[in-house]
Amino acid sequence: MSTARGESIALSAGDIARVSGGRVVAGDPAHRFPRVGIDSRTLQPGELFFAIRGERFDGHEFVAQVLDAGAGGVVVSQAANVPSAALVIEVDDTTRALQLMAREVRRQSGARVIAITGSAGKTTTKEVTAEFLKLRYETFRNKGNLNNHIGLPLSLLELRDRPEMAVVELGMSAPGEIRTLVGIAEPDVRVWTNVGAAHLESFPSIEAIADAKAEVLELATSHSCLVMNAADPRIVARTHDFPGRTWTFAIDAPADVRATDVRELGVDGVQARLETPAGTAELRSPLLGRANLANVLAGMAVALDAGVPLADLVERTRTLTPASHRGQVVRTEAGVTVLDDAYNANPLAVRRALEVLASDTQATRRIAVLGEMLELGPDSTRLHEECGRAAVSAHVDRLVTVGGAPARALGLAAIAAGLAPEAVTHVDDSAAAAEVAAGLVHAGDLVLVKGSRGIRLERVVERLNGARA
Repeated sequence: MSTARGESIALSAGDIARVSGGRVVAGDPAHRFPRVGIDSRTLQPGELFFAIRGERFDGHEFVAQVLDAGAGGVVVSQAANVPSAALVIEVDDTTRALQLMAREVRRQSGARVIAITGSAGKTTTKEVTAEFLKLRYETFRNKGNLNNHIGLPLSLLELRDRPEMAVVELGMSAPGEIRTLVGIAEPDVRVWTNVGAAHLESFPSIEAIADAKAEVLELATSHSCLVMNAADPRIVARTHDFPGRTWTFAIDAPADVRATDVRELGVDGVQARLETPAGTAELRSPLLGRANLANVLAGMAVALDAGVPLADLVERTRTLTPASHRGQVVRTEAGVTVLDDAYNANPLAVRRALEVLASDTQATRRIAVLGEMLELGPDSTRLHEECGRAAVSAHVDRLVTVGGAPARALGLAAIAAGLAPEAVTHVDDSAAAAEVAAGLVHAGDLVLVKGSRGIRLERVVERLNGARA
């Protein structure tokens, strides 16, 4: 592997075999690859193909296809059926080989890795943190939410070009997954934003979720840095013994990076008084709500630790923009304002989004289109009912619920809490929701659209914005 300073890290067949405990069974071990990939549909000529076995596919079935298309070589767990003319690396487990190769590139890159986890707001925090670090450093961030046992390695392999900073997400849906990701990324800075009810079908309680999130603390040393939410008692209870330095952030609570006198401005964002070790300032952010303000504070803590001037951070905050379908404000030609938060949802994130809806004082009516929150396990109905009551507290005028029985329970709980039955509509899917919403809204309305990714509520946003759902 080439490691000269300033040069891109080149991957050779021998390097990959050595790091992953495999062997080159055919071809030149010195041959180097410009890129690697796992998708036969997008692999470019000369790239190395990892034949990954997944729940719905097996990359080994596409080996012949990618070689015919010009792949430079393949990584497989069984080399017997690979054409003899190909460069072949045989390993015990292709997914683990990808992870080990990514870790090696991460080590060779010299990048300072910032890893972010939490039940809500990971992607926004990642984007904000990267924007802040870009003010002073060459900074990489993972695309979208490539944050699992395959997506994270693919992201880390992009560190071949040696950025100074790398900001990545660590996601999970079961215990042990964060531990695996930490072992791959070996983060210098760990950011823990919050703990909430998500993926409860894999956990017995929120406390168990917090324990699994706490895996982000593992392998830390005295040189590590932790950025943590001082207003989340579950995080505070699990971080006392962190061996490195700690930065805290919070809203209206003691912390290193703290926001007070918060004023929510509805669709115009928030403003607050900012207090930090580097000084104080008036802060204005176009990102919606107190939850996103907390995400900004987390990113500021990372950037201040890296030496980015406070004045530059305050100025950059004024021009932040949300990631796609994560709190975007869409103003339609019909005069309707849509809060597009359709990418995903869990109970904590839904309540936060409803708080943004409640904070707006300009809308003629507040309308919420709420999709079913998936993967909540046996507590799903109760958690949906809590969100139904939260919708009433947010002074929603009309409510559309989308999905199965838990979503229907959300609407019934809203009625029980005081919302008129005729103000609640339930539909089974996003296509029906799009039509209902389109027939419901008028100029001056503010519409929140939020639900789990599998419900596909982006169709509602597209319909309201004049596109075909």
